[in-house]
Amino acid sequence: MMVEMTTRAWQTHWHKHPGVRTGDQLSLGERAADRMRNMMGSWPFVFSFFAIMIAWAVINTLLFEHVLHHRAFDPYPYILLNLFLSMLAGVQAAALLIAAKRADAISSEVAVHTANNTDDIKTLIAENTQLIASMKKNTDLLEEIHLHVSNIGKKIGADMGHFAPVVTPVDGN
Repeated sequence: MMVEMTTRAWQTHWHKHPGVRTGDQLSLGERAADRMRNMMGSWPFVFSFFAIMIAWAVINTLLFEHVLHHRAFDPYPYILLNLFLSMLAGVQAAALLIAAKRADAISSEVAVHTANNTDDIKTLIAENTQLIASMKKNTDLLEEIHLHVSNIGKKIGADMGHFAPVVTPVDGN
């Protein structure tokens, strides 16, 4: 259990909230935004990105430049790599905006769910308060009845509430 928690610690758990729509309830764009946010905002993505950058530099500089004698497809200042990084930055900016918009939608769904629960709890508390008031009223009436019955008993005598012993016929066998 602990190993599973440490390997998945970077993942979010908002999808377990009962007020947040998931799965088939989401549009295609919302599902794509969730996947993109979960992928691009993860350590595996960062480490993969660094690995690709290092591989690009090593392959172009050491392998193609030195081993194949100046046949690198993207020589040292790595102009093609800079172009790809610029395009990636543009796409990631849009992805960040989409992810932020989706996070706002999730927060709104959680807030609405919380507000509905708060209203339900307020209603239950009001009903409970009414029930307690009714129970107190009934208890007060019961105590008053008890008081009257005990006063009547004092007036009639000390034998009130005592009954004669029950005599059962004995069989003559």
